Amino acid sequence: MINISKINTREIGKSITRAGMLDTGPLCVYSSEEIPDDAVPMCSVSQCVAKAILSVAIDEKMSALYIGKDTLKGCCPGAMSWLGFIEPMEYIKYFVSTGHEKFRGGEAEYLKASPEIFEKWRESIGEISTPGKYLVIRKCSDTEDDKVIKSILCFGKGEQIRNLSSLIHFRTTNPFNVISMPMGPACATFVTYPAGMAKKAPKGMSFIGPVDPTGNVWFPPEYMAIGIPIEIAMKMHQDLENSFAIKRPEVAYPKIRDNILR
Repeated sequence: MINISKINTREIGKSITRAGMLDTGPLCVYSSEEIPDDAVPMCSVSQCVAKAILSVAIDEKMSALYIGKDTLKGCCPGAMSWLGFIEPMEYIKYFVSTGHEKFRGGEAEYLKASPEIFEKWRESIGEISTPGKYLVIRKCSDTEDDKVIKSILCFGKGEQIRNLSSLIHFRTTNPFNVISMPMGPACATFVTYPAGMAKKAPKGMSFIGPVDPTGNVWFPPEYMAIGIPIEIAMKMHQDLENSFAIKRPEVAYPKIRDNILR
């Protein structure tokens, strides 16, 4: 893992913001053995940790969030397991698929075809572990010194995420193993997968999403998120000046656009 100082993390955030012409500042994910002085418990903002994380990106007044085993009160049980703090609930395989009479009166999300398929899918992700006592998420522009950053998280509209994805591909030779849109809850797309917390999640890959429709009630319909491992974010920062985003901004963000409905 790359150890990045405060100024470098800020510069990475600036470069990614510039490349994507983002309306919201990128967030960074790291672990800490101590609670940051300016951070608030994640689930005090929202039971859904993914919704709380989005709030940090869009609310200029919010500084940082943290979560640990001693701050799980009020959290979504699914998020607790996807962030590695507890084991998955016994009946989750039914709730996500076809339902079970012993859990929530048979209520189901119908996201997977069967409990058996869910089990195989969950096995393919592997064990999930937290990187430290507390998981901290804050704006790159407000990052503390000497933190071992795990990943960068960005929110943007379609064109913005497309251009960030293109910058990720600037130095790739294989077009198929760099960016993925995997199944999983929003918190997995935002944090678990890109921060390397899932044992079997591919390394060196960025993740776009979320594809979980249960978050559509709060996630803006025109937005997507992209979680970027820090090693890839560093390369994006280094490549920006030589890339299309700077060399051909009129292509990346055209001022005059064709009308396809003519």
